[in-house]
Amino acid sequence: MTTTGLTRHTRPEGAPIKVLLADDQTLVRAAFAMLVDSAKDMTVVAEAGTGREAVAQTRATRPDLVIMDIRMPDLDGIEATRRIARDPDLADVRVLALTTYDTDEHIVEALRAGASGFLVKDTRPAELLDAIRTVAAGEALLSPGPTARLIARVLRLPAAPPLSAPPATALATLSERERQVLTLVGRGLNNAEIGEALSLSPLTAKTHVSRIMGKLAARDRAQLVVAAYESGLVTPASAGPTEDQSSIS
Repeated sequence: MTTTGLTRHTRPEGAPIKVLLADDQTLVRAAFAMLVDSAKDMTVVAEAGTGREAVAQTRATRPDLVIMDIRMPDLDGIEATRRIARDPDLADVRVLALTTYDTDEHIVEALRAGASGFLVKDTRPAELLDAIRTVAAGEALLSPGPTARLIARVLRLPAAPPLSAPPATALATLSERERQVLTLVGRGLNNAEIGEALSLSPLTAKTHVSRIMGKLAARDRAQLVVAAYESGLVTPASAGPTEDQSSIS
């Protein structure tokens, strides 16, 4: 989704990060709410027990970030994420997908739908708060090793739906350098590492990433990782790093 022509509403400096919690388990929401409200730089503005409620509450409260459980009744978290990501009025809202297992193949669908990353429910409290800060700041939150293994698993599933690769016309708009950058993004490299690999400054690498996002209509860097796999620029065997990293910036 692109934001061309839209007015961007940035969070005032020093203002707390507004968080919406979407999970069908009341106890999970209560625990997360207590944790989030314990941090001085963030606050819970709303809760939702279904995907449909999550979309409605997002439109009503305009949070900076939605922690979205993937598996919910009425409307699942993937479709709820898709509706939020496609709404021009919610262009600045980020979604952090929540799942019970990091092997859940639905994570790929959540990232494709517009989530900026994912967390498992047994994430340690400090890691959850750091994840909220990371995604609210506009970065993607991925673990390259698990993400690569997960996408590889989805690709091997005989019953898996066909992957929706970026249109050939969109990929054709990428320069050779941009294809190289997209490949390295898909392998889990951050801007500094991309710059080192291609003899570019981190700022130049970041500029290339931003241009690629615009050309592929990607909401954020997380979608570029999926696009790199789906386009065939990166294959599971060539994904590169297998050690866990908390974020890709």
